[in-house]
Amino acid sequence: METYPIQIGSVTRRVPLHEPFPGVRIPLVDFLGDVEFVRAVAQELLPKMPEDADLLVTCETSSIPLTHELASARELDYIVARKRRRPYMVDPIIQEVESLTLGAVEVLWLDRRYAEKILNKNVVLVMDVVASGGTMKALEKMVNRAGGRVIARLAGFHQGETDLEISTVAELPQL
Repeated sequence: METYPIQIGSVTRRVPLHEPFPGVRIPLVDFLGDVEFVRAVAQELLPKMPEDADLLVTCETSSIPLTHELASARELDYIVARKRRRPYMVDPIIQEVESLTLGAVEVLWLDRRYAEKILNKNVVLVMDVVASGGTMKALEKMVNRAGGRVIARLAGFHQGETDLEISTVAELPQL
C-alpha cells in the first residue's frame, strides 16, 4: 500500500493513500488509537484555541480523540454529534451535511440533552480533516440552532478548498 509521510513536531506517520474518486488520491488520517500522533496535533492546535472557549463540539468518529485531548488540556467539556440516530435520543437536532468529499448524503444527530449544554456557550468546532468544509458548516448550523456561538474552527489538517476560516496544523495534498 502506498503511503504519505506526515510530520508534526518530532512525530512522523506514514498514512495510507486512499482513492475516494477515480484518479484522486488523498492521505487518509485516522486518529483512532494513535495517542502520540493525536497529542502532537493537539499541542499544535492548543495555541490557536481562544481563551474564552466554553465547550468543544465535534462529530463521530476520528475527530473524537483529538477533541478529547484538546478538551482535557483546557479542562473543558465536549459534545459529539452522532452520524445516526440512537434509540435514547429525545427530540434531537437533525442537520444534513452538504459535503462534496463524502460521496453520500449524511445526517448529524444531536440529542436534546446535549443541545441544552450548548445554549449561550462559546463553542469551538473540532475536526480531524476539513476538505470542502461541509461537515464543519453542518456542525456550525447545529450549534447555532442550539443557541451557541461558534468562536473558532480547528482541524488537524486541511485538504482542498473551503470558504471557512479554519485554524489547522498542516495542509494535505490531493495527489
